[in-house]
Amino acid sequence: MIGSEALPFAKTGGLADVLGALPKALTRLGHTVDLVIPRYRGINVGPPSTSIRVALGGQVDDAEISTLETDGLRTIFVGHNTYFDREYLYGAADRDYPDNPERFAFFCQAALNWAATTGRGHDVVHAHDWQTGLVPVLLNRAEATQTARTPTVFTIHNLAYQGVFDASWLPRLGLGWDLLRVDAMEYWGRISYLKAGILFSDLVTTVSPTYAHEIQTPELGFGFDGILRHKSAALVGILNGIDYDQWDPDGDVNLPEPYNASKLRGKGAAKRKLLESYGLPAKAKDRSRPLIGMISRMVDQKGFDLIAALVDELPKLGAGIVVLGTGDRRYEDMWRNLAAKHPTAIAARIGFDEALAHLIEGGSDIFLMPSRFEPCGLNQMYSLRYGTIPVVRATGGLNDTVLDVDPETCRGTGFRFVDYTPEALLGAIRRALAAFGNRPLWRRIQKAGMRQDFSWDASARDYVDVYERAARRVRV
Repeated sequence: MIGSEALPFAKTGGLADVLGALPKALTRLGHTVDLVIPRYRGINVGPPSTSIRVALGGQVDDAEISTLETDGLRTIFVGHNTYFDREYLYGAADRDYPDNPERFAFFCQAALNWAATTGRGHDVVHAHDWQTGLVPVLLNRAEATQTARTPTVFTIHNLAYQGVFDASWLPRLGLGWDLLRVDAMEYWGRISYLKAGILFSDLVTTVSPTYAHEIQTPELGFGFDGILRHKSAALVGILNGIDYDQWDPDGDVNLPEPYNASKLRGKGAAKRKLLESYGLPAKAKDRSRPLIGMISRMVDQKGFDLIAALVDELPKLGAGIVVLGTGDRRYEDMWRNLAAKHPTAIAARIGFDEALAHLIEGGSDIFLMPSRFEPCGLNQMYSLRYGTIPVVRATGGLNDTVLDVDPETCRGTGFRFVDYTPEALLGAIRRALAAFGNRPLWRRIQKAGMRQDFSWDASARDYVDVYERAARRVRV
């Protein structure tokens, strides 16, 4: 398994959560997994154990290899000071590093070169997102003269990030101009690492069944919808899991008291601590008011344009609101201004704090995720586990994991809206607030959500099916 970030070593997004959990789930099923990631600045795993020679075009350099084994999982770190000893993983000040094509081509080749030295004869190579899109290209080229070929699986975590670069990189990386074809890496006169990963892999997965369908449409295909429709027979949507070792209110050290679906008292203690942490009133009457939580990047994709259109309505809802995240300056300022105008009801923390994120999940009554698109999403699944009712847009993994409460049967786990409009979002929030006022109904919704199983074990079995299917395609 090859990826550019993984918990607990390096993280910018959900990819790290997946690569921190899926390999462990596969080992629990009895499989042997080698996970390869770059050794970024700050990753302390001891001195390198060996070095691997890597050739990119006319350039030959060494990758320093470090290895860490924990609970049956072997993690391999590809070190190179020039490429990876930097402050950020992919870029700084909202700009990608200009040598990213070279950095991640080096990483892909180093990972494959290392695998070739192990003698393990890996059954499948699983690459993730554009940073590893060259893996199947390089592997196919290396095995072109061999009778046996290693199956490849490629996972798209977010189609919006496509690794598009100038075509002049091809010869500099030792890749032929023959790849500048519409059925290879060419993308509007440039090259795309993501397209390479999609077209050269045996099977392609993405992180929820709904998202697998959505990315084949012009609306959410980001220019790749035709490519993905062409590959549709080899495209599979597998819902991400969540790591219940880290996200379970019955054992979460970030909460003041443990709780579960049968014993919810500790959720009230979490709410009190959360209100106090944000400097909001926390007396009994204040705790009886519904509390809406939100943890998010503050960008349009996450629905912040909808929220911005409701700034006059939010204070009138009769609910408290706590927000954690960073993003576009205009949205950061929007929350700062709202908190300043309504200091007893709205509070915002600009930044990120892992412990506080757990407390928001535990202490909120309602969790807001009004995303324009959401490949999978994790926070709605955390919320369900913590008895915090999600209000989500019916897109991607949000649609697959949150069952809309039926007004007639009162069955469901959250509140969904379809149209991407401020009015639809406001309607869903009001439905949730109305349900909050009906305590028996609210408890039923909470417990239904808390009993859902989104563990990685089920998702890992689906990945094993994909690996076996990829192997069959190669044998044929």
